[in-house]
Amino acid sequence: MAERWATFGIDLHLDPAGPGLRRGLTDALREAVRSGRLAPDTRLPSSRSLAADLGIARNTVADAYADLVAEGWLTARQGSGTRVAARPVAGPRTPAPAPRRTPGRLPYSLTPGVPDLASFPRTEWVRATRRALAAAPHDAFGYGDPRGRPELREALAGYLARVRGVRADPEHMVVCSGFAHGLQLLSDVLRARGARTLAVESYGLDVHWDLAARAGLETVPLARDALGTRAQDPGDADAVLLSPAHQFPLGGALHPERRAAVVEWARRTGGLILEDDYDGEFRYDRQPVGALQDLDPGRVVYLGTASKSLAPGLRLGWMVVPPWLLPDVLTHGGGRSVGVVDQLTLAEFLTSGAYDRQVRAARLRYRRRRDALVRALAERAPHVRVTGVAAGLHAVLRLPPGTERSVEQAATWQGLAVKGLGRFRHPDATDPAGDALVVGYATPPDHAWTGTLEALLRALP
Repeated sequence: MAERWATFGIDLHLDPAGPGLRRGLTDALREAVRSGRLAPDTRLPSSRSLAADLGIARNTVADAYADLVAEGWLTARQGSGTRVAARPVAGPRTPAPAPRRTPGRLPYSLTPGVPDLASFPRTEWVRATRRALAAAPHDAFGYGDPRGRPELREALAGYLARVRGVRADPEHMVVCSGFAHGLQLLSDVLRARGARTLAVESYGLDVHWDLAARAGLETVPLARDALGTRAQDPGDADAVLLSPAHQFPLGGALHPERRAAVVEWARRTGGLILEDDYDGEFRYDRQPVGALQDLDPGRVVYLGTASKSLAPGLRLGWMVVPPWLLPDVLTHGGGRSVGVVDQLTLAEFLTSGAYDRQVRAARLRYRRRRDALVRALAERAPHVRVTGVAAGLHAVLRLPPGTERSVEQAATWQGLAVKGLGRFRHPDATDPAGDALVVGYATPPDHAWTGTLEALLRALP
């Protein structure tokens, strides 16, 4: 008999081949259970439904079910329907795959780079989604502009100009699914244009270096000195990746003279600067440093993200791209990588003022946590210094020489996830910054902050 598929009710694939309909159906069901394709307690279609799907008499299906119930392969109870027996009779079975083991999660976490996810504004986000959907034109749900929805690009342009000093034309903005996606696109574009080398800060994230390497770019670390990254002369590099407002993870801001010098390098050589402004809104001791892009929008690509202000799981980021580079970026992808509903919601979140309220509330909460961390260290571990500017979602805790690994281990014994500074060092960097912990004080939810801080203090030497 030709292969048949159930098309309504509970779907069931069967091939009831054999000398007779009843026997063929019985054999097919028995084999499906025996082989493990129908797992124990799986509910089967009603006899009426399966008969209609297979184009056979209902009595034929009912009789096949009755035969298999008698043999112990199926069970039938009033109100529960016909199901595969929980313990079918012995026979060859496909062994179930072994459960995948996952490493245990420590009860406390100060992993840097993650905001307090419990503070995500769920209620406000749902309200913004409803308003955005109600106002969205029908064509918003088509394939759309590869740069992203115009509502979001316009809202972002206004916000970035007001808050970060970015010279942002909505026509030259591209929505992407986070910073890593934007960096991947730019790395592909650079390599396609003949670039070979990307200069990077000597401390950063290996995931970013790996993205550039997969595109065919060599990452070369910039030297450091007492003033921070020596970004003023990237040498023979074709482009440079910087986090000038708040270097990750060391925590400094790029020196003003070096900001101007690296822009002059780009103008002189035709190089490109990729500005990672991952947490530029979070400065606690003064007005935030403005975006580097404002010095020369023609040589700087500005990259931002909602990962720190809202949540990384949204996968929402943006780029402000020089006009001469925009066609190449769009060729390699862009705004179509982000769901239109999330784009419309973020646009509504920005224009309604909800985004500003969220950032201000988060800024106050994280500033209080950083202040509490500094006070606790001064009282109970005065030999541990907090370095870097008062900004962002993390702090660098300087440790006595040679103690970084032992403190990481002690933190693990205290149930605390934390990372040493050495984990962020570029493999080719020649200027180690010493022993330290990179503490993400924004990570714990409010109810866990006190316990997490205590675990950290117990782990320090």
